[in-house]
Amino acid sequence: MNRKLPGGILAAVKRPRGGARTEHLKLTREMPCERVHEPDTVVLPMSQHIGAPCKPTVKVGDHVDVGQVIGDADAFVSAPIHASVSGKVKSIGEVLTANGSRLPAVTIENDGANTLFAGIEPPKVTNREELLKAVRASGLVGLGGAGFPSHVKLGFDPAKNVDTLIINAAECEPYITVDYRECMDNTDDIITGIHLLMRLLGFKRTVIAIESDKPAAIRLLNERTRNDHNISIMALLARYPQGAEKLMVLSATGRVVPEGKLPADVGCVVMNVTSCAFVARYLATGKPLVSRSLTVSGDAIKTPKNLRAPIGISVDDLINTCGGFRVEPAKIIAGGPMMGTALYDTSVPILKSNNAILALSAEKAGLKPERACIHCGRCADVCPMHLIPTDLEKMALRGDAKALTDAGIGVCMECGSCAWSCPAGKPLVQYMRLGKQVVREAGAKK
Repeated sequence: MNRKLPGGILAAVKRPRGGARTEHLKLTREMPCERVHEPDTVVLPMSQHIGAPCKPTVKVGDHVDVGQVIGDADAFVSAPIHASVSGKVKSIGEVLTANGSRLPAVTIENDGANTLFAGIEPPKVTNREELLKAVRASGLVGLGGAGFPSHVKLGFDPAKNVDTLIINAAECEPYITVDYRECMDNTDDIITGIHLLMRLLGFKRTVIAIESDKPAAIRLLNERTRNDHNISIMALLARYPQGAEKLMVLSATGRVVPEGKLPADVGCVVMNVTSCAFVARYLATGKPLVSRSLTVSGDAIKTPKNLRAPIGISVDDLINTCGGFRVEPAKIIAGGPMMGTALYDTSVPILKSNNAILALSAEKAGLKPERACIHCGRCADVCPMHLIPTDLEKMALRGDAKALTDAGIGVCMECGSCAWSCPAGKPLVQYMRLGKQVVREAGAKK
């Protein structure tokens, strides 16, 4: 059982080990989202999710309206892509995305009318199957950054006896505050979404997990759920990476998700708080995922803000909305500073899974010079998965797939706690990735 804290808040059933004491730097915490001025064009890559990419369903010269499907796939692990502005399809061709891959993309020239697609209406949802069909049609993927299609996550096998829904509102990476703003500004949508998911998918209880350094959101959520005896608020230790899916399952239930398994295998589903709120809005309006909230922050940004922007808008447009740069940025990141992707170009478009754009000065972004390991053990102390990163580094460098497998390389979340804490400046996450590649290549040879 969870231990009650004052005010009816629950403490974690089991506190995960380790974690990094990162700076919080929540510069935009008290800033509600501002809607950006719509751009002249949007670029919509045909892969904005984990799984099979979409194929364009429109052609150059077509007129499209907001919410109209412009890309889809037959694969189960995929999600349709919708027009985020109304206007004319200007081009269809490959674009280079933030992760370095080239993907087909549809570019739409905005007509400024923001016309909603005529076929949009609230879906009829009375049972599990209709819910999953509706969630897929909405184009929803994990809005916390993972980008996993939500209809797949919610489509767990009923035989697994999944009883617990965990709403992830931890937002433990520095700078990012859009999930906090969702809790403060769209509380009713969150609660409505929880009720819908519990009723239609059969969850017996819901735990809203949020870090203890967000007292205003905790009080508000607790007040709104005071009479919902199957919904609890759980206060987590404010330490990175509390928001990781497997750690959240451990905190909320004490259950351990084994290597290679999913939370559903131990009776849980973890859903981002903004994703949950979107489900409620979609079932009420039928308007698919065409825009999202994201934090634009960092010490190089002139005026950090939380913004509501159409998907496909460029990073350039978002930075200009915030007044441009205060100082020359040394690094621009899509996502958080711990697990985000460094951008090579600010002309790249925003995807469904982008929850932040950070611009950091040389002072904040500078890497430590790599030196020899001093055997301090800090990397092992902070690893939430009980690994010894320096041992895994040596195994990776000598290409020892068996040793890497036996040592548990597969459970590494690449959270970056080890690299963050290393006084020798060793790029340990890169070594973890190298180790996983060694294991994959050994498996392919077999």
